[in-house]
Amino acid sequence: MTVELVAVERRLWSGTANMVIAETTVGELGILPGHTQLLGQLVEGGVVTIRGADGVDVTAAVQGGFLSVSDDRVSVLAESAELAAEIDVAQAEQDVRHDDEDVRLWAAARLRAAGRRD
Repeated sequence: MTVELVAVERRLWSGTANMVIAETTVGELGILPGHTQLLGQLVEGGVVTIRGADGVDVTAAVQGGFLSVSDDRVSVLAESAELAAEIDVAQAEQDVRHDDEDVRLWAAARLRAAGRRD
């Protein structure tokens, strides 16, 4: 299936994938080829994983947005997103102790995407 991961500021990834796993407001969803049409709301401070057709996983922290599934096409449209490989883990570890709850939530999502926290 064709997958596109887009944030307001840029397209982070597009290509062919075997599966998409996303945290939505109704729980974690796994999308496989042939999945029925769906529109879901992404959680604030969530994580999306795309299992590429080449066997490589692409993981990103996402801050709100939507997941759309239609005709073997999945679009992840996030308000903001950061690929795991681009995350400044040291900064996220500092931010997780921040006074602002929104900053802490985003930092926790970034750490989970980077494989640093449950």
